[in-house]
Amino acid sequence: MPKDQIVEVIGANRQTAEPGVMIPAAGAQSVTGEGRGIGARRGRAIRGHEQAALIESLAAIREHLLEVAEGWRPWVEGRDADRDASARNLLQYLALRSHDLRELQNPLVALGLSSLGGSEGHVQASVDAVLDALDALAGYPPASRSETPPPIGFGRSREVLALRTDALLGAVPRGRPTRIMVTMPTEAAHDPALVREMLVAGMDCIRINCAHDAAPEWRAILENLREGEDETRRRARVVVDLPGPKLRTGPLAAQPTSDRKGDYLRLGIGDRLMLTRDTDARLSSAEERPSARIGCSLAEAFTVTRRGHRVWLDDGKLGGVVESVDQDSIELLITSAGAKGSKLRAGKGINLPDAVIDIDLLGSHSQDALAFAAEHADIVGLSFVSRAREVQRVSAYLDQHSRPEVGMILKIETRRAFEHLPGLLLATLGVDRPAGVMIARGDLAVECGYERLAEVQEEILWLCQAAHVPVIWATQVLDQLAKTGRPSRAEITDAAMGERAECVMLNKGPRIIEAISVLDDILRRMEHHHHKQRSLLPQLRDSDYVHTDR
Repeated sequence: MPKDQIVEVIGANRQTAEPGVMIPAAGAQSVTGEGRGIGARRGRAIRGHEQAALIESLAAIREHLLEVAEGWRPWVEGRDADRDASARNLLQYLALRSHDLRELQNPLVALGLSSLGGSEGHVQASVDAVLDALDALAGYPPASRSETPPPIGFGRSREVLALRTDALLGAVPRGRPTRIMVTMPTEAAHDPALVREMLVAGMDCIRINCAHDAAPEWRAILENLREGEDETRRRARVVVDLPGPKLRTGPLAAQPTSDRKGDYLRLGIGDRLMLTRDTDARLSSAEERPSARIGCSLAEAFTVTRRGHRVWLDDGKLGGVVESVDQDSIELLITSAGAKGSKLRAGKGINLPDAVIDIDLLGSHSQDALAFAAEHADIVGLSFVSRAREVQRVSAYLDQHSRPEVGMILKIETRRAFEHLPGLLLATLGVDRPAGVMIARGDLAVECGYERLAEVQEEILWLCQAAHVPVIWATQVLDQLAKTGRPSRAEITDAAMGERAECVMLNKGPRIIEAISVLDDILRRMEHHHHKQRSLLPQLRDSDYVHTDR
């Protein structure tokens, strides 16, 4: 409602509000003086002119939401009303969050109303409900609304997300709504009992990472899964991760140091490192260039990197800034390293968070994995996805080579993917197949900065809930437990936070069976305390506590 109309409604009300006095609804108690009851307490907390200001602010926000919804055009008119409703709700959530709502939230809570903090899945319905409650408290007549199509409501938003989660990840497990996905180790190709024990412990999805092993191992893992399913009468969805192009360190040049793990370079803050197209590349002014040199496996890195760009190596253990670059080399000044320096070996990951690398997800590096996925996968994982058209291309490939029910998981592992997430979500809603998002927190922390990871993962959860798209919570969940059998206290809390997603992924480790069992137990317990971002309030065991002076 425009501002002038709001003022007009307030002025035309049955009574004239004096400053500092809330207008009561018909039959309500007076809130002037020392009035009694709930109305009096609310009146003292939020005065009449403040309440009118709340209505004015929320009405202006609502107008913004309507403008955004009216600007949306479905991919195909009448094809899928729920997908269109999700797209509009996502756009409305972005519009809502373009406003700073903090000044509205405390006054709304003081009136016993929603602060809009849990409105992600039903944005306009939430704003409408709050406005209706404010109007009722102020004694205004109920608003007449007739938007076509109507906004998605509270119950339907939960139903849509549940249906999409079932379509992607399979039926909900008994006793917990959150699925468990497990990355398959190479041993799973040779040990049928290992896969069977994973199923019994609570695994709901297996993940075959095609960046490792090859087609014979992938097929053997699948055969062992089918055997385990027959024996246990449990089923697991098969996720096949397409490998992105390998952006890794290559062979070491000069005279590296060696230990039991092989050759390495030790680098500290202030050192210089040369990334080379190959270790035999001819370098000008060699006597002035750094002696520490290591290869870089991706040729495109030398054309997209610029002076001043940041470079991270080995999952963020080493970091540097580009001082110079040419067609054959990138010179780094090391700015982040361990107190005694950090070791750098061949085959370690390289992250270029400031560079824009165009990657063909259907390129030669993915052909074997694509062929395997088209034949065997229930879900295809898209590594290094960052643009909407990449989602559309992979979906078109699957239309030609695979089943229509095969889903896609968008791995959000780069800063560029995070920044483009709204467009990626709209792209998933625009294709006729199940889709979800994986928060790949390892690379994402390196790309966006560890200090921002908590903020970034929250934003991804919010946006996916607004689009009613299921989320996989991934990377280093119960990592120490899976590797050593002894969890850290922090990772137990992290695993519990995974309940806000639709699925939690575990990586491989010698104690993976124990990790699956512990995660299963944690998720069953947390089901009673959280649903997505919302806290639930079961009866506390200590609620019968009686205080005494003794």
